[in-house]
Amino acid sequence: MSRPVGLISALPAEFSYFEDFVDSSPVVREAGWEFRNGVLEDIPLVIVEAGMGKVQTAVVATLLIQQFGCGGLIFSGVAGGLSPDLAIGDAVVATRVIQHDYGALVADGFVRYHPGVLPVPGIPTDHGYALDADVVDTLKSTLHGFRLPRLPGHLPIEDRQPTVNFGTILTGDQFVNSEEARNRLFGETGALAVEMEGGAMAQVAERLGVPWLVLRTLSDLAGVDSHIDFNVFTSAVASGAAALVREVLPVIVAKSDEGEPAKQ
Repeated sequence: MSRPVGLISALPAEFSYFEDFVDSSPVVREAGWEFRNGVLEDIPLVIVEAGMGKVQTAVVATLLIQQFGCGGLIFSGVAGGLSPDLAIGDAVVATRVIQHDYGALVADGFVRYHPGVLPVPGIPTDHGYALDADVVDTLKSTLHGFRLPRLPGHLPIEDRQPTVNFGTILTGDQFVNSEEARNRLFGETGALAVEMEGGAMAQVAERLGVPWLVLRTLSDLAGVDSHIDFNVFTSAVASGAAALVREVLPVIVAKSDEGEPAKQ
């Protein structure tokens, strides 16, 4: 593969797990962000801490593809859990990402639409960006038997083996800090987790024709205490998402190579 993979995180605690991948080439500064070259298992990377939110991520994703020539994008970081079956430390590999805050405010609530369409009655309300079924199957096969690192014993959490799960992740420009909002979002979408960046990255990647993956570990459960749990657990659980990157990187490389023009 000649093109690098773009590796994005939002926060320093998430980004720190990729510093060992960075090589000695100079940092490239573009539009206020620092882009670092790296390599993992002989796969070239461009690694960047994007900051939080959809716009930050969309700009960085565009730069990675158009300015740095990345042939695939991965977002690695933490998220809030929505499913009552998941716990802090569990991982979610997105099979679909939905921007839950794009749509129309109407008299009886909110109608969600696909980003970019006119959010008015009569327009289809199908939404989200989904991985191809063959990619999902490959990811499940790749991660079969993989075990996430256990969380440090000093943390105020049940000692258990974190699980790897596949499903929908929601993206929106709000930190979910409400039991009511968590239950509503889960009831409406069945999504496993909610975060603030992945759906924007997927939108850019699909528009510009490169594959993408969103890998998240749960730092909180998106309820009334999520602001506390986020601060306590983010650094520790982000290691799980970083461990997933190592395992699935060949999957996105293979998908990128499918779409790369044959060399003459």
